[in-house]
Amino acid sequence: MAGEPQSDCLFCKIVAGEVPATIVRETETTVAFRDINPQAPTHVLVIPRLHYPDAASLAAGAPTVAADVLREAGEIAAREKTADSGYRIVFNTGAGAGQTVFHAHAHVLGGRGLNWPPG
Repeated sequence: MAGEPQSDCLFCKIVAGEVPATIVRETETTVAFRDINPQAPTHVLVIPRLHYPDAASLAAGAPTVAADVLREAGEIAAREKTADSGYRIVFNTGAGAGQTVFHAHAHVLGGRGLNWPPG
C-alpha cells in the first residue's frame, strides 16, 4: 500500500536503519544520503520516509511530502556548496528512465558541468 514501508524496498530499509547509508541530513519527512555510485562530485539522494514507487505517485498521494523532498534538495545543494554554481534535481520514473529502486527519490547532482541534454 502506498505510503507504507515495503519489506523488499532498499530505501525503506535505509529509512528504518536496517541498511547502512552515508546520511547527510534527516527531517521528519525525508532522509538524504550519498549515492553509492556517484555521477558527480555532489550526488545525494533525497527520499521521503513514506514509500511511494515514483515521483508522480508521491506528488498525487502526499503533495506536501513531495514539496519537502524538493525543499531538502535545495538545502542539500546549499550545504554542498553547489547552489551558487548550479545543480540538477533528477527524478527517474520507470525502468526505461533508469529508475532502479522503486521508492520515490530525487538525485541532487552538482560540482561539475552538467551538459544538456543528459546522456
